[in-house]
Amino acid sequence: MAAFKKLILIQLLAWLVLVSAGSYFISQNFDNAIGNAQKNAQATVEQYIKNLSATDISAENLKNTLATSETFSNFVLRDYQGVEVFSVNNAVQLPFIAELIQSSSNSVRTQYATNNNADIKIEFKLNITHLGEQFQTAFFVILIVSTLLALIPIILMKTIVKHINDNICTDVADVIDVYINQNQLGDDFATKIDSPELAKLGKSLIPSFNRLSHFLKSKNDNIKNAAHDIKREAYKDGVTELGNRNMFVDYYEKNIENTEISTFGSLALVRCSELQSINQSRGYQKGDEYIKSVADIIVHISGTYSGSQVFRVNSSDFIIILPNTPLKEAEKFGENLQSRFTQYMQNQELSSVANTGIVGYEKAKPLGELLSIVDNAMSMAQSKQANAWHVQRDTDLVNNVSAGFGNQNWRKVINEVIESKSVHLVIQNIMPLGKSIKAYAEIQARFKTEENQALPTASFLAMAEKLDMAIEIDKLIIESSLERIKSSNLSEKYFGLNITPSSAHSDQFMIWLERRLLKDTHIASKLIFEVSEFGLLQNIKASKRFIDMVHRVGARITVERFGVGLTSFKFFRDLKPDFIKMDASYTRGLEDDKNNQYFMRLMVDLAHRIGVSVFAEGVESQEEKHIVETLCLDGVQGYYIEKPKDI
Repeated sequence: MAAFKKLILIQLLAWLVLVSAGSYFISQNFDNAIGNAQKNAQATVEQYIKNLSATDISAENLKNTLATSETFSNFVLRDYQGVEVFSVNNAVQLPFIAELIQSSSNSVRTQYATNNNADIKIEFKLNITHLGEQFQTAFFVILIVSTLLALIPIILMKTIVKHINDNICTDVADVIDVYINQNQLGDDFATKIDSPELAKLGKSLIPSFNRLSHFLKSKNDNIKNAAHDIKREAYKDGVTELGNRNMFVDYYEKNIENTEISTFGSLALVRCSELQSINQSRGYQKGDEYIKSVADIIVHISGTYSGSQVFRVNSSDFIIILPNTPLKEAEKFGENLQSRFTQYMQNQELSSVANTGIVGYEKAKPLGELLSIVDNAMSMAQSKQANAWHVQRDTDLVNNVSAGFGNQNWRKVINEVIESKSVHLVIQNIMPLGKSIKAYAEIQARFKTEENQALPTASFLAMAEKLDMAIEIDKLIIESSLERIKSSNLSEKYFGLNITPSSAHSDQFMIWLERRLLKDTHIASKLIFEVSEFGLLQNIKASKRFIDMVHRVGARITVERFGVGLTSFKFFRDLKPDFIKMDASYTRGLEDDKNNQYFMRLMVDLAHRIGVSVFAEGVESQEEKHIVETLCLDGVQGYYIEKPKDI
């Protein structure tokens, strides 16, 4: 393109030279022609008037002759005294170019002639119009010819260049097609392109394409690295630097759901319980520190399991994958997490840290189904106590009725139970350990689907609480229990009824319960409402209002699952329960655990001082019952004493 521009410049200069030279040549000829014409005119006029006198010339005839002649542009006849006898002016406008040359050269001048007697004087100026027209015509011919001579090479060169460019583009396109078809982005491109077919396309292009190959390869590597960095950022949680939900889904699909090899393991869901509270009360920076601390605990404990993966899937939830880890071993993982969470909770003066739900997985297990089950396990863990964990096994799901239930399915099932009042009541007695001790029978509820399939009670109640439907379930259980007590003439016996924390803390439920108990005051005085210690601690003020109402109508309160929270004297002083049930974790293996024995004796002494009876639940052996008796508890409950039975 640069060479073509130079060609145009050269041709333009050549054109200017040609035009200038032609113009100069023509103008010189023009001047010469004028000069010759003037000489001829001078000689002719002088010869004409040489021997004439003034009387010989007829001024009138001469005037008429000159007036119709185009020889002179002007003609003046004077006498011997110089007086003008007559004049003729035939001046016409010269063509523009001739006028320009003539005016610049002053080539046409006025001429003078006299006769021998000197009595005639003539002034005349030639008319050169026909010479000017000839000159201008010649000038335009030169201009056109020189222009053609200048343009023809340019047009030819332009055509040649376009043709060459087209051929080059075609050749390059053919080489690129071969390049793409052979998919040569490596260092061996030059050897692959060196073939007879490609040599015809222009072997001189091979070095350039070799450089292009290296360039593309480097760019391709840069793009891959950039894509890797972008993917890593897209798959990374900004606070903990762990993989996020996108990475978890990608990992699960590749390594578990769609893998070709046989695989199994455990999946844990850890849900931080205090994030929202910390964000609101202490600020988001403290909330991030809390999340980082939980993440550090999880990573530290899961790091002892080979191939473990930790992901933060949303603001409050972590998912841990423990490959080749059976659920029995995953229980130890849950215990270690609970221990570390409790330690962190005490150091930071929190009411809880996080709960853990654990399920098993195997090859081709759909992710949606697994998340539904682990969410159910999480709900059950949350219904226990602070930092609790729960392992959900397939055998725990009676007839697998709730396997794979999502929130919408659970909501539908719970609504069906409420509408059809599909609740079955059983009782489990508390055995008193002294003659003066007053114990009672705990009423427990069982639920069934419309197809009469039993639902797992713990899962059912946990999901009801999660879906804000626990109050309706509690109302159903209370109504059914009161009707059964009246219809079976059991109003003289004492019965315990479980109340969820959400119901105990609801003002509307409390108003409903007070009005309902006032309708049957003789039965109300025989009822003991059981609420978990963890639930009561969540809202001390609301718990106190509920307990005061229960006492006001003549009923009593039992704090169940006692000992899993941060129990204090203030708890007894503010809430004033009537009974406490030690959590089953203190009873299990009690004969060999001196620490649990010491704690239970301490709680018994404290409770008895303020008039509170202490029961042990979860007693499943004679040894456990014997230790409980030596610790001076007031009653025992469990499968060793009595299994739940119909009323």
